[in-house]
Amino acid sequence: MPGRDEGPADDSADGGAHGGGDPVEAARAICLRMLAAGPRTRAQLAQGLQRRRVPAGAADAVLSRFAEVGLIDDAAFARAWVESRHHGRGLARRALAAELKQRGVAPEEVRAATSAVGPQDEAATARRLVARRLPATRGRPLPARVRHLVGMLARKGYPAGLAYQVVREALAQEEPGPGDTGHDLDEITAAGLDGIDDASAG
Repeated sequence: MPGRDEGPADDSADGGAHGGGDPVEAARAICLRMLAAGPRTRAQLAQGLQRRRVPAGAADAVLSRFAEVGLIDDAAFARAWVESRHHGRGLARRALAAELKQRGVAPEEVRAATSAVGPQDEAATARRLVARRLPATRGRPLPARVRHLVGMLARKGYPAGLAYQVVREALAQEEPGPGDTGHDLDEITAAGLDGIDDASAG
């Protein structure tokens, strides 16, 4: 799955470079092994070939051929990545775009893939994330709860304004616990100012 966290591809089994044989065949074998371990972008495969000291001409020939037959498809990789990471990890468009950029996906393909996550999708996912995390923050001071929840969303790529809005809504709707009088909106707003500043700084 393209949505899993990927470490460096293990291409050490080739033992050095292309061993003095046909560099095209060596490049093909390296790429096939990397792809067998999981989907890769063209840039990731190119980096793997460069690490194995495959000549640039042979590397480009193999990568172009793999793209022609559909073994490399950065647009499909980006779409699958967005689907997996947004629904699986709750990442917002900004974080998704950064991850795809790190993997060498072209800007236009990043934009096309992340456009599948609209503002309403982001807001709904942010609400689910906060609802899941909110109970574990109970008993802590309100400013600390706001900072924790807003910071969690910020780390996943959500804008500070949206993060605070979602956290404010969740706290305002929270059922009071034993001996708890609940929160009023002014109290949440005051606590949230520091939360937004902290999330923006992070």
